[in-house]
This record gives sequence, C-alpha cells and structure tokens, in this order.
Amino acid sequence: MNTQTRLVGGVERKVVLVTRRTRLEELVVRHNTLAQAKFYVEHLGADFGDYLVENEAYASSLRTAAQALETWGRHQIIERQMLPNFVFGASDIVVALGQDGVVANTMKYLEGQPLIGVNPEPARWDGVLLPFAPHDLGRVLPEVAAAVRPIKAVTMAQVTLSDGQTLRAVNDLFIGPHSHTSALYELSHGGRSEFQSSSGLIVSTGLGSTAWMKSLVTGAMALAQSLGRPGQELTYQPLAWDAPALDFAVREPFPSRASQTSLVHGRFGSNDPLRVRSRMPDNGVIFSDGIEADYLRFTAGMEATVSISPVQGRLVH
Repeated sequence: MNTQTRLVGGVERKVVLVTRRTRLEELVVRHNTLAQAKFYVEHLGADFGDYLVENEAYASSLRTAAQALETWGRHQIIERQMLPNFVFGASDIVVALGQDGVVANTMKYLEGQPLIGVNPEPARWDGVLLPFAPHDLGRVLPEVAAAVRPIKAVTMAQVTLSDGQTLRAVNDLFIGPHSHTSALYELSHGGRSEFQSSSGLIVSTGLGSTAWMKSLVTGAMALAQSLGRPGQELTYQPLAWDAPALDFAVREPFPSRASQTSLVHGRFGSNDPLRVRSRMPDNGVIFSDGIEADYLRFTAGMEATVSISPVQGRLVH
C-alpha cells in the first residue's frame, strides 16, 4: 500500500490494541497461583481444562495480532482496565481483541476513531461485533488506513449529571441502586413526571436493544400473556444500530401512595431527553454496558439528563 495512507500530518498512524484478561488470568489474580486457581475450579466440579484451552486460544490470537502490529509499525497494547484513563489520539486505529463486551467497552471511550473487533476464538464466541480473525489484521489495517473498508455507525447514549460528569453507553445505561434495594427517583419524559420506586431504569441504544432491553421487554410480554390477553399477539422489534433514538424501561415498578407506575417505557431522541432526579440518600449509581466498577454516583438531589451522544461509534466491517 502507499505509505502516505499511514501518515497524518507526517506522523505514522498508531494502532492501539485493547486486550482483556481470560477467565484463567482473572482466577490467578484472585487466588494468587495457578495451583490454587485449579483447586478452586475443580472443587466446584468444573472442568479446569476448558480454562486452559480458552487461555491458550487467546494467547495464540494475541501473538498473531501482535505480529501484525509489529509489521504495521507504531502501535500500543493496553488492557481493558486502562480504558477509563487512556487518551486515544485523533488519528489512532483501534483494535479490540475479545468478546463483544470488549468492543462495546472500548467504543464508548473513543471520539470517532475506527474500531476493529477481532474474535480470538470463533468456536467459542459468536461475536456479533467481531467480524475479523487475528490473521485478518495484516490485510484490514491498511484498508482502514486507506478508508476503503466499510464502517458501520453505532448510536451511543450519554448521561450528563447536574455536576457536569458524563458517561457514554454503547449498549445500555443502568440508573438505580448500588445493591438489591429500591431505587427512588423522579422520572420526567414527554411532558410528564412522576415519583417512582423500582429496581432501576434501563436506557438502551439500538445495539443494546437486542440485549438487556430485549430481555426486559420479552419478560414483560410473557407476563402480560400469562395474565390473560387472549387473541393479542405481542411482538418486539429492536432498533437499528444507528437509529437516532433511545428506549427506556423501568424494572419492577412498585405502586404505592408515594410512587406511580404509568411512565414505565418510552422512546426519545435528541430533542426530548430523559430526565431523572435521584431521591436515593447514598446508594444511587449510574453505569454503562455492564461495567459496574466504572460508575457515577447518583445521590439525592442530583439530576441526570440522558440523551443521544453527539459522538457515534465507528465499527469496521
């Protein structure tokens, strides 16, 4: 390829590879040694050999990906845990090696840089967001740099707190209690407001509409049918990945003298954000894409405004 496609302002474009720990590596961190990790797994009656197979498959894929990056030139390898504090360059090309969750967790920290999802073990992971194998990188990286690979746009959600903190979501946002207690808040949408008590709210993007939101709606529809809706056929239609809309759903809303349950599901866009004011003294949190460790505190009096992120994800296909 023409080497000029690798240059931006005379500087070679950097490739950032995001990795994750395998289940085995997580166990060794927790139990200090491989022997203790093996004892723990086998004591539970699980197959430790599967942990070894998965670990070796990931290590092999990482070696193949690293070789492609060496051939490319300027690159950096970081673990997923570093993402909240890592600063990506505007011209970086980003590669995520892992399950779909690694792609989602990486995308929300990007500012429109192209993201390549790589499946380390296709026999194990379906990989909806992982269209490439490690050996594809040598071909795909130059094509991305030359802007000849198709890019799929992904709408992200963004929550902004009244103190200025923000958090993005590729799949979904959770707004609610830190533990298994009730979430207390005031919800405002479409000119309506009500005080609610529930186990929290989910706000879903188009990409997330096939995951947690689908699970919530499917369960609600099954309950409605089991309680007697003869002749009424209920269906669920997910949003497109790039749809300019977000859906919200309230989990387990509880009716009482002080809490209402009429505003439990809806769709909104850029001109009609969702607003939530916390009434939780100390246990309110907001996190995205299932990463509970990276959360915003959402305590009494704080207001969260949920809207479509001005930045779209750019997934290479």
